[in-house]
Amino acid sequence: MKRINEYKKLFKVEKAIDLKELKTTYRGLVKEWHPDKFQDEEKKEEAGEISQKIIEGYHFLVSIAPETKEANLEEYATTITQYQVADFYHKSMLLEVTFTDGNTYEYFGVNHKLFNKFVNSKSINNFGKRNIFNSFLYRKSKKALVEA
Repeated sequence: MKRINEYKKLFKVEKAIDLKELKTTYRGLVKEWHPDKFQDEEKKEEAGEISQKIIEGYHFLVSIAPETKEANLEEYATTITQYQVADFYHKSMLLEVTFTDGNTYEYFGVNHKLFNKFVNSKSINNFGKRNIFNSFLYRKSKKALVEA
């Protein structure tokens, strides 16, 4: 949640994420902080770091935007209903779940108590469907690898 708030603050997003507004703000910030605008090496290096943060923040906010989630809802529903949990990782309030189709999703705000219930449940798939997968803010963090 800290990362979400940090990126929202960077892009001056106060409520729901609007992709059109986000893109406009992103372009303005990239222009303002582009490293080539600075002559001083120290400023150029600082601008490079800030630019990287802007790019990461933009991609992150796009991935959790309601429009993005809606566009990918069918794929997400297929993943959580037809595939099993292959692996998971929990740190702080973030739960990362990899499914057997190769897709990985991050769930924000999952506390340690709920994570323990998830791990110790008879069926982590059923517990996840009932208590996590449709209840928490999520984003797709890694796509399935496609074999040629």
